Amino acid sequence: MTRLSITPSGPINGEIPIPGDKSITHRAVIFGAMAEGTSTIRGYCDGEDCFRTISAIRALGISIEERNAELRVFGKGSWGFSEPQHVLDCGNSGTSMRLLTGLLSGQDFFSVLTGDASLRQRPMGRIVTPLRQMGATINGRKGGELAPLAIQGTRLRKTSHTSPIPSAQVKSAILIAGLLAEHPTTFCEPARSRDHTERMLQYFGVQLECKSDTMIHLHPSALTARDLTVPGDFSSAAFFIVAGLILPDSSITIRNVGLNQTRIGLLDILKTMGASLQTLDIHDDAGEPIGDIHIQSSHLEGAEIDPKDMLRAIDEFPILCVAAAFAKGQTRITGMEDLRVKESDRIATMAKALGRVGVDVDERPDGLVIHGGTQLRGAECPSYGDHRVAMAMAIAALKASEATTLTNIDCIQTSFPSFLNELRQIAPTCHVETS
Repeated sequence: MTRLSITPSGPINGEIPIPGDKSITHRAVIFGAMAEGTSTIRGYCDGEDCFRTISAIRALGISIEERNAELRVFGKGSWGFSEPQHVLDCGNSGTSMRLLTGLLSGQDFFSVLTGDASLRQRPMGRIVTPLRQMGATINGRKGGELAPLAIQGTRLRKTSHTSPIPSAQVKSAILIAGLLAEHPTTFCEPARSRDHTERMLQYFGVQLECKSDTMIHLHPSALTARDLTVPGDFSSAAFFIVAGLILPDSSITIRNVGLNQTRIGLLDILKTMGASLQTLDIHDDAGEPIGDIHIQSSHLEGAEIDPKDMLRAIDEFPILCVAAAFAKGQTRITGMEDLRVKESDRIATMAKALGRVGVDVDERPDGLVIHGGTQLRGAECPSYGDHRVAMAMAIAALKASEATTLTNIDCIQTSFPSFLNELRQIAPTCHVETS
């Protein structure tokens, strides 16, 4: 078990590099494999989650070369995949499992997807039901609600599916399956989720129409191989954004970050709390807005968080809770029931984690009320097997009254393998023990 000991830090200044966007990397690998020809992906995320997608695509007969921080994907077209000889293990990656289920539902062979203990408890019925309606045969535990999933693919029928929840993973699974269907597919959701899939499909040449923020019409289309550079992952940047805000006299810049409006709700939330933040040099690359973020230390105030902004900050919930712990007054976060079925029950785990370091937190069914502004104390805190909880509490420890020890932090490899290196650069007092 790996333990991380952190003593309080002084101000942080300068530039902090972050890895490529995890969500975009998953999609680039899958769409590159579905395209005819060779796609080069630069600046990809090298975390464990993306490795699971890369490994699965290789097991399906697609060659992928890793060289000089680039991936070269030798696509064979939408039906160029081969039946895997073994079970495809998605590890802890819900994105891998859900997007690959969409892909495999339209292939003329049998396959099985599984994952670790956490992923095998996450809800899969939300993709299995509409994919069955399109003609795929999918079996799993509890009637297909839980993995492992056994998939017998086929040529799929069209669908017009309305999802009861806003979910980019559900949307992406259905749109990928729609590429393999005989007729156009329509997908609707109650609120707009992150739109990396729509942007990238259009970049790869797919005929796709966004009828509104919540309705998409997709025509089965061949994908054309494309090269792209993955922007920095905003969700990874978020940890250091909050570090720069809460540590007095800090001034940092994070360059070439993805600034997709469906992903950066945290910036709007923090600004309402009094954060000094600037986005600079914004430009588009492969359909995605990219730019720099400059952060100045700020005195934060508690706030009532709009659930619509939280929908654009789902992955940032743990680090937002840390910002709220240092903000003066009460912060209320609601409407986040789906956080209970992420890598951990993030509502419960953040309530426990903050409670360990002395924060007064009220847990509600759909969120938390955090009473901030008191001095955090040092403590021993587990990661609960959740990479974002582990990194959020590491940032909290930088401004605790005394040393904090985080346990079982190997899960950080899921999305941000270089996190500890970057943390050491800004807080040299960090110490990692392996036991």
